[in-house]
Amino acid sequence: MKVVNTVKDLRNWVLSTKESGQSIGLVPTMGFLHEGHLALVESAKSENDVVAMSIFVNPAQFGPNEDFDRYPRNFDRDSMLAEKAGVDVIFAPSVEEMYPRKSQITMGAGKPPGTF
Repeated sequence: MKVVNTVKDLRNWVLSTKESGQSIGLVPTMGFLHEGHLALVESAKSENDVVAMSIFVNPAQFGPNEDFDRYPRNFDRDSMLAEKAGVDVIFAPSVEEMYPRKSQITMGAGKPPGTF
């Protein structure tokens, strides 16, 4: 099983895999794998030639006062489970790799400003 940490390396792997005529199944996760993730790997394996898994705890999925820093992470455990399940490549980028520039997008709930 291969582990890649950059978008460039993943892109190269995808291009090489497609050039060889293979189909790719993707199982996106935030890590801390469980049986549901492993069932998705089995499904992806049954429908594709190779399986890629992303492991990325996305800070954009956490709001203010939510526990991004306390979200469970155990890459060694996750990679062992992924390999046993038959994952061919793990994409495990850093936050800096995925967000090289500070986001200027903000989100809020409720009425738009200026409405009654």
